[in-house]
Amino acid sequence: MKKEENNIANENEEKTQEVEQKETKDNNKNVEELKAKLKEEKEKSDEYYEHLKRNMAEFDNFKKRIAKEKDMMYATISADIISELLPALDNFEKALNSETADESFKNGMSMIYGQLIDVLTKLGVEEIDALNKTFDPNFHEAVMHVEDENYGEKEITEVFRKGYKMGDKIIRHAMVKVAN
Repeated sequence: MKKEENNIANENEEKTQEVEQKETKDNNKNVEELKAKLKEEKEKSDEYYEHLKRNMAEFDNFKKRIAKEKDMMYATISADIISELLPALDNFEKALNSETADESFKNGMSMIYGQLIDVLTKLGVEEIDALNKTFDPNFHEAVMHVEDENYGEKEITEVFRKGYKMGDKIIRHAMVKVAN
């Protein structure tokens, strides 16, 4: 009986080992399948992450481009509006330089002119300095030429119309007479 029991125990042990080996193989197969799926999902995840990073970079560039365009548009629109106001400013200067008997009227005009100049200064508008300066076609527009030994070469002798700039942008060139 002991032999039979040993045979049965051996058979059971062999079956148990076979089952364990089969389970181990199945587990190894499942682990390999899970590793393959994990690798595939990680690749997808990495791809999505890279796509997200590209989209975020593109969006950041878009925001910067829009901000830059907005600033440029603001500067252009401001310069256009100011250039439309400059003839009125010129007429104020002419009115202030004309003779009048009514001093209170002249003082009122002078105050309004001062307010206009203050507003333009706050907006960053500057007058282009021209008189007795060397002619520069980037800032000046020569409408007359005179030969005069009292002045240096390309020296501006007279300003017919003031020029203005806003930052680096020329709103209106100064209209000048140039010597030599």
